[in-house]
Amino acid sequence: MQVVEGTARGREASRPSSATSLAMRIVDLVIRQGLDEGAHITEQWVAGELGLSRSPVRKALAFLAELGIVERIPNRGFFLTRSASSLEQVDLDAASEAEEAGYFQLVDDHLRGRLASEFTAAEVTRRYGLSPRQAQRLLARLEGEDLVRRRPGRGWEFHKVLSTVEGHDQSYRFRMIVEPAALLEPGFAVDADAFAEHRARQEALLRGRILTLPRRELFRTGAEFHEMVVGCSGNVFLLDALRRQNRVRRLIEYRHQFDRSRLVGQAREHLRLLELMERGELQAAAELLRAHLDRVRWLKTGIGPEPPPPVL
Repeated sequence: MQVVEGTARGREASRPSSATSLAMRIVDLVIRQGLDEGAHITEQWVAGELGLSRSPVRKALAFLAELGIVERIPNRGFFLTRSASSLEQVDLDAASEAEEAGYFQLVDDHLRGRLASEFTAAEVTRRYGLSPRQAQRLLARLEGEDLVRRRPGRGWEFHKVLSTVEGHDQSYRFRMIVEPAALLEPGFAVDADAFAEHRARQEALLRGRILTLPRRELFRTGAEFHEMVVGCSGNVFLLDALRRQNRVRRLIEYRHQFDRSRLVGQAREHLRLLELMERGELQAAAELLRAHLDRVRWLKTGIGPEPPPPVL
């Protein structure tokens, strides 16, 4: 199975975002230094501590300002808005660095056709330099995410997944049909408790969780938001269709989660959707949802002309 990276943006999407990774390093630096709220975070200090030039540091600090972790004061610079003790370090789900690296390398190898759909634990151990115990934990994690399953005899196999940019594009286009339609179903009703829970999740992302959540949790947060919205339609067939899409696109989505700065706008759009639905403006919400999905589709695949950002 070969991944087809058909566009420049498709190729770009698989590379880490320097602003995202550098922002994480700055947060880690703040934690290690034990800085207090209000501390002045200068470009020169960060650049010196991390051995970088000031230009990428400036971009990363601007991203942190969007998340509210630092405040940018004109002509003075950036200041920490919370103490180091209140910031969470990046959570790798208690996995070792070797396990985490092995996890994403295995995913990438499968998507690029370098790892067969059927394989053994011994092969994972040997191929990724893991201990047998680490390999079993990695496989248990993949199984828990409904990505692999044990074969009846011996070994493991991947479930069917989306593996091409074109397939990813079609998945989003399918969602652009299904999800806005769910808002216009006659049985659509707001679930106040679910809305409150997901509003809190989206607001937490904008307070810094975009940086601290592992990739699989970022995917889960977004997927569950959309499933909750479609579930409010009362149409079980629409919800089942969306859940199936989320299952098969999980792996290719992981490869597009590097640029976390894009998630800031998406979280704001999610919050606006909640507001419109609560006010009963379902037609406007459906239009915003379609524009939201179309924009994310293009950002991740680069297929077709660039759609404008949704108007909030």
